[in-house]
Amino acid sequence: MTMVEATQIDGSAATDWVAVARELAPGFAARAAAHDDDDSFVTENYAELRERRVFGLGVPSELGGGGASHAEQCAVLRELGRACGSTALALSMHLHLVAALVWRLRQGQSVESLLRRVANEQIVLVSTGASDWLESSGRAEKVDGGYRVTGRKVFGSGSPAGTLLITSAVYDDPVDGPVVLHFPLPLSAEGVTITDVWRTLGMRGTASNDIMIEDAFVPEASISLRRPRGRWHPFFVVIVAVAMPMIMSVYLGVAEAAAEVARRLAAKKAADPNVWYLVGELENALTTAQMAVREMVEIAANWSFPVVDETASAILVRKTIAAGAVLTTAEKALEAAGGAGFFRAAGLERLLRDLHAAQFHPLPEKRQLLLTGRLSLGLDPVG
Repeated sequence: MTMVEATQIDGSAATDWVAVARELAPGFAARAAAHDDDDSFVTENYAELRERRVFGLGVPSELGGGGASHAEQCAVLRELGRACGSTALALSMHLHLVAALVWRLRQGQSVESLLRRVANEQIVLVSTGASDWLESSGRAEKVDGGYRVTGRKVFGSGSPAGTLLITSAVYDDPVDGPVVLHFPLPLSAEGVTITDVWRTLGMRGTASNDIMIEDAFVPEASISLRRPRGRWHPFFVVIVAVAMPMIMSVYLGVAEAAAEVARRLAAKKAADPNVWYLVGELENALTTAQMAVREMVEIAANWSFPVVDETASAILVRKTIAAGAVLTTAEKALEAAGGAGFFRAAGLERLLRDLHAAQFHPLPEKRQLLLTGRLSLGLDPVG
């Protein structure tokens, strides 16, 4: 039995996925700065993730996957976030889609074949859900056997390695009015093009490119959800509950890496009382982030959360707290490190830039405050 296997009570072998992440982390960390410098996708890291079958780690073992719990996946992403934020963030976009499929499987929905593909073929799922959110974008026109879809989808993380785009489009139903159709679309399908536009402040290695869809055919059988456009739907509770703990686990790992750099540099000035104070502020901010993310994972409860609006609000409140705290951690890390931390070679500059992306995931703070405030007053989440 290898160091990344453990024996379950029934005697079968189960992978210790956090140990796998720790084995992969040094190589990812060694390449992180180069990917940041030239805006290149983390291709080598994805190849290693596929070799270790990490893309299927959340698929139930009876379907050929790794059988990792939701909490275990968050721990893996946190570990990888310490090494390379871009790799961990792109991976989280795939894993949270798989986690949503596992939730649907637990509800008796027909998603087994796709989960088996993820496990057996190690295919990569690419999300555009956060950018589409309630309104969605693009248009769907009814044709024989399905729809023709056209649109521009943004923030397609991991797109160079992607197999299926999990997205949506708006159909003007003659009876129900504008409805949003959710569906998978092969990235190799006719009419689908990845546009290399990802030139950003941080998380540069995620290749979160725009994806152009021009008159692509989507079979009727591929539609997994129909919902009214612009209105809150219970499935958003599911998405928030499975996705946000995973995504914020990445940023927590990045913040922990920043804190470690700061401690190392600050130790050289340990006789200065001002440094003690700054490091104390750093530790408070980091602890706040750790507490918020831990509670997000606990609320998700390994897919056992109640599908009620209060679940989404509770997760999103903690997402706002965590996003603010990881940014404060990085700022205090730079302050505690002093001038040495200002040099790119120290690594803090990249980590600080990467952490700024945390604020843009659903929901940005002001929108979260509105949603939570409305629910607290007995109103619907979005009006």
